[in-house]
Amino acid sequence: DKKDKSARENAAAQRIFSILPSDQAREYRSLWEEFEKRESREAKFAAGMDRLEPLLYNYHTKGASWKKHGIKSSQVIERNRHIGEASSMLWEFAKNLIEASVARGYLTE
Repeated sequence: DKKDKSARENAAAQRIFSILPSDQAREYRSLWEEFEKRESREAKFAAGMDRLEPLLYNYHTKGASWKKHGIKSSQVIERNRHIGEASSMLWEFAKNLIEASVARGYLTE
């Protein structure tokens, strides 16, 4: 459920960071928070790459996850729109994957 995703991720991050030495825990938590906020160029790029992986997965599995959950192309576009913040070329690539997925029947319109 997306409603408690943030709470689950924060709890998981706390568990992971708590096993690290305190200086590393601070550094990695800071990097993770930067990634989550997507304010720096690096964080935007990392977030874009993070969203690209599920697109590639679904394309190469003929839409396995999309079909299982009844996902439509408009939902995929909306969920992945921020890839364009990372790179216009990456977003064009992602849109081409989405269009090809629709054309091949991996994803519905």
